[in-house]
Amino acid sequence: MMKPRNQILAIFAALALSMPLTVQAENQKKSDTWLPSLVTETPQEGFELAIKLSRMGVKSTQPDKETLFREREKYAQKGEALIHASEVIAVHFQTVAAANNYWK
Repeated sequence: MMKPRNQILAIFAALALSMPLTVQAENQKKSDTWLPSLVTETPQEGFELAIKLSRMGVKSTQPDKETLFREREKYAQKGEALIHASEVIAVHFQTVAAANNYWK
C-alpha cells in the first residue's frame, strides 16, 4: 500500500513529466470544455491526451502553481514517485486506447 505522501509525490511527478505540454496548453485559447472527446487519430496523440488527463487531475487537486513548482524539486529526484506518475499516465492511456478501439 502506497503511503499518502508517496501518492502526492506520484501526482506531482506526473506533472513534471508533462511540463512541455503546459506551455502549449497555456498558449492555446482557454475554453470551458477542455476535453471534448477521448477519440484521437493516433496512439501518440492518445498518449499525449493521457498525460493531459494526469495533469488536469493534479491541477484539480492542487490549483496553487507555486506549491506545485516548489514540490517538484522534492519528487523529481525520487525514482519511486516518477514510477507512480508513469502508472497514473498508463491508466489514463488504457482508457484512451479503449475509447479508440486500440486504433484498429
